[in-house]
Amino acid sequence: MTFENIKNLREDNDKKQQEVADFLHVKQTTYSKYELGRINIPIEILIKLADYYGVSVDYLLGRTQKKQ
Repeated sequence: MTFENIKNLREDNDKKQQEVADFLHVKQTTYSKYELGRINIPIEILIKLADYYGVSVDYLLGRTQKKQ
């Protein structure tokens, strides 16, 4: 499973993977694997990302197209 919405939000906000990784306190390579769906994203990280971008976790997961 890839997480297009997570990648798109990052790019739409002109953020580098390293910036978001620093916010999440993970390595850039780990964050990249999250975006690519190579490793599972822990729920704590999903919640932090949702708060960071002001969207719902369901939006991050691609379960809805409504950001809120």
